[in-house]
Amino acid sequence: MTQDREFDVVIFGATGFTGQLVAEYFQQAYASNPDVAFALAGRNRQKLENVRDELGASVPLLVADSDDEQALTTLARKASVIITTVGPYQNYGEKLLAACAENGTGYVDLCGEPAWMHDMIEKYEDKAKASGAAIVFSCGFDSVPFDLGVFALQQHAVNQTGAVIPHVKGRVRQMKGRFSGGTAASLQATMEAAKKDKSVMKILGNPFSLADTDHAHPQPDGSKPYHDDELGTWVAPFIMATINTKNIHRSNYLMHYRYGDTFEYDEMMMTGPGEKGEAMARHVAEDKSMEGDDAPKPGEGPSREERENGMYDLLFTGKAENGNMLSLSVRGDKDPGYGSTSKMLSECALCLCQDVSIEGGFYTPAAAFGEALIERLKHKAGLTFTVEA
Repeated sequence: MTQDREFDVVIFGATGFTGQLVAEYFQQAYASNPDVAFALAGRNRQKLENVRDELGASVPLLVADSDDEQALTTLARKASVIITTVGPYQNYGEKLLAACAENGTGYVDLCGEPAWMHDMIEKYEDKAKASGAAIVFSCGFDSVPFDLGVFALQQHAVNQTGAVIPHVKGRVRQMKGRFSGGTAASLQATMEAAKKDKSVMKILGNPFSLADTDHAHPQPDGSKPYHDDELGTWVAPFIMATINTKNIHRSNYLMHYRYGDTFEYDEMMMTGPGEKGEAMARHVAEDKSMEGDDAPKPGEGPSREERENGMYDLLFTGKAENGNMLSLSVRGDKDPGYGSTSKMLSECALCLCQDVSIEGGFYTPAAAFGEALIERLKHKAGLTFTVEA
């Protein structure tokens, strides 16, 4: 990344709930590190000063509104990498992304809005390539552990058998914690956009809409509960599969079809065996809590105790070329939507700034960072990657 900038990382949106967690993580983990120069940014100086005071930090503050192109350009020129937590990105994200793409500034976000991502790739990829700006979407719970889980399982398969797994199953075995208010707001904004524009729904329904659709291959249907005989459990649709599957297929595309050009991936939540598992699967399939008035709101979030006591356990499994089932788990030690996400997002930014050298363009976490990010997450962010079979 660009090395002649005033700051290695600027955290934009540092006064929001997730932005404050990112700022707190940087202060705790990197404030005393002379190799990491970071700043907090947002639209309100007084709120930024309050965050800085609460952290007991002496970090620089930068003021910019998400709608102020000149201020965002100035911000982009000061940073090697910008972290942004200001969403929904389809409402507030384009001008910052454009400033980064035009000024060679690295960019990482928490975006789970595939229609907006699709549009931004089409609109700004040439500019990002020309300037050298590496734009990396979806650097939180969606889609880091899923994207890297598939990446790590495929590495394991090649090491064991010499070939990749043609069909990988991603399974949420356990999860304790809330989805973020930002995730809910992004989902609602996407649904509103889809009502107004039929092309948005087409993008949402196509697992290859962020990849090369010329290589589209029929994919498993993850929209209904069923009994997974191979795993001996009922499974239910997982709300984040819509974005994760698209990112994983884009990773495969960006990595020149490392997983094969007929690769299949499906992502579900495991609910258990028997009648109880079936009942839970059907309940999960009918849940609409992320779409109504009771959905979490941006700026709201769990208490520190809830974040500390949260966790997740993801399984990635598939049948290798020799017929053996291979499996790998990814586990996080904090709640997925906030505690773990804030650490993953931070480490993605530092991985982009310090560990990898990639050309300008639009990336997924696996395609941008691969093994370098896995090592960072294992040593710094409380994630484990464990081969189970």
